[in-house]
Amino acid sequence: MPLELNKPPATKRGDPSVATWLTAFVPGAGHMYLGHTVIGLAIFAVIEGLFFLGIKLSHGMSLQYLDPELRMAIAPALMPEVGNAGALLWQLKTYGFGGMLPDLWPSTMRIGSMLTAVSGIANAFAMVHAHMLARTGNAALSAKAAGDVALGWLVPGLGHVAQGRKLRGVVVFVLLVGLLTAGRRLAEGSNLSAERHVFYWGGQFIMGLPAIVGELVWGKLRVDHDIAYVDVGLVFACVAGLLNVLAMIDVYGYRESTLLGLPLKTSGEPAGSASATATAPTTATPTAPSERETAGVA
Repeated sequence: MPLELNKPPATKRGDPSVATWLTAFVPGAGHMYLGHTVIGLAIFAVIEGLFFLGIKLSHGMSLQYLDPELRMAIAPALMPEVGNAGALLWQLKTYGFGGMLPDLWPSTMRIGSMLTAVSGIANAFAMVHAHMLARTGNAALSAKAAGDVALGWLVPGLGHVAQGRKLRGVVVFVLLVGLLTAGRRLAEGSNLSAERHVFYWGGQFIMGLPAIVGELVWGKLRVDHDIAYVDVGLVFACVAGLLNVLAMIDVYGYRESTLLGLPLKTSGEPAGSASATATAPTTATPTAPSERETAGVA
């Protein structure tokens, strides 16, 4: 159901861009800016808790996955942790890329680097929530948008299914998980290790559980021979993750339209209209909100 346009917001609204950027650098800061202090503190505790648990388990050494020739200040921006930009900058300043000689990695290095990466992905969902919260003033409705996008990361296509777009969700799942699987087979599992290919690993990490489970099961395989199609496999798996970014944007756009009563970008019809949804009655088409009403929630 679209947001009730004549209902006053639950809290003050602010600039969506400001709320989003504040959250990017300090999880929860955007929510505090919007007056949702408790939500902001909870988001900060969860996301930074994941990050610093990962730092503890990895001893802050995940940046050492970068090859020496790639160790420049801008390089970590291609890692999933960039979603939690403030914490990543702190890690870069505190631990850097290590010393001149390779360090012995702890036994918990893999799970630690996963947790710091998850903190970056999770903060992206917090940014979605803050952005929508600034537009609606309603935390519960904003959680629908963030939750759908989170489901789309966890399992590609699941966000679409949660919105009732089951066919599209199945197509997204089959195509992207199939592409990831093809990449794994062509690279013989070598693409699943951040130690070998950290940037490609970061791309495929956007595939959520399929990538995480694949790494936990096959990521420790030893490579004792030349792999003929390793480069193709790396690209396939990474592109699958990047395509899932587009799928998550589609999920957000659909939820944005249904919450705010805006035209669906794929059809030009108002969200919830008979031609925009398969389940709507065919005998009547709801009237699109007026420009004044739309401006009140945009």
